[in-house]
Amino acid sequence: MPRNDHEVPPQRAQSMARSIHSVRLCGLILIFSFLNLTAFPKNVLAQSDGSIKPVPTENKLNPRKVALGERLFHDKRLSKDNSTSCASCHNLMRGGMDGQAKSIGIGGASGTVNTPTVFNSSLNFRQFWDGRANSLEDQVGGPVHNPKEMGSSWAEILAKLSQDAALSAQFKEIYPTALQAKNVQDAIATFERSLLTPNARFDLYLRGDKKALNADELKGYQLFKSYGCVACHQGVNVGGNMFQTFGVMADYFGKRGNLTAADLGRYNVTKNEADKHVFKVPGLRNVALTAPYFHDGSAKNLNEAVDVMLKYQLGRAATPLDKELIIKFLGALTGEYKGQPLDRIEKPAAH
Repeated sequence: MPRNDHEVPPQRAQSMARSIHSVRLCGLILIFSFLNLTAFPKNVLAQSDGSIKPVPTENKLNPRKVALGERLFHDKRLSKDNSTSCASCHNLMRGGMDGQAKSIGIGGASGTVNTPTVFNSSLNFRQFWDGRANSLEDQVGGPVHNPKEMGSSWAEILAKLSQDAALSAQFKEIYPTALQAKNVQDAIATFERSLLTPNARFDLYLRGDKKALNADELKGYQLFKSYGCVACHQGVNVGGNMFQTFGVMADYFGKRGNLTAADLGRYNVTKNEADKHVFKVPGLRNVALTAPYFHDGSAKNLNEAVDVMLKYQLGRAATPLDKELIIKFLGALTGEYKGQPLDRIEKPAAH
């Protein structure tokens, strides 16, 4: 059929959509960037402005499912060669990740992206950097089948786990359908939902404790907002609730070079040109513990990460003092797990 003269060609429509997206984002960034927050009364600054919320202190989950999920999370039988568990890359003793630019899977295979922290992952609106999983249950299956991670299949996993009489009995007690792939996914996802880290000093501040942040951290929070960081890093997880192009104000990938398939981000999921180099905005909870940063693990520390964000996302430069203060604020986002500060968590005694 002939195309209507008023119909926009698909390629042009994609380009227009991307342009509109960028204009909206830049407008939002400019609003935050030029807003002088120091002009607000001190009593207003001492309260949450609504852009960031505290992590919930209560998490009502089935304790039996949590315990089973924790057991499976640390079970290396989920990998083809029995060498790798979820905890191998998501180490709860080091911020919920492994501290590597790219994780190592079975057979020494190197992954394609940096492992994000599992802590507070239930607060993200999608899972994985490219957002390809809509839920934690969906996410569980990704590493299981990835040949560079666990390289296994549900058939192989169930065959191994079914030989464990105690584990099989545990499944029967909790799930009417006993040991099945969907129940393994449900148990692990339930455990992951328990991995919230409340009571960061910043959360205490948001709840009204004006002494929870020191003067430098409070100034850093003001700068975090006035520079525009909060345009993307907000919500309970201080991020994790939207997609964004990596390189809004400058060409990050052109400067870095050596483009990989993983750098295409959400495009790998949607095949939409407007989604090239688009990623889920990472949450900043416990960010002081989760170096290196970004999907490519290219920023070795927070100083490098803040520089990249200022240049490529905000199009701004900051004084060394301002960067130092912002980083001090980010340190106040470190929460607790099982009642212990996450940066001082002790490894449980072996049984």
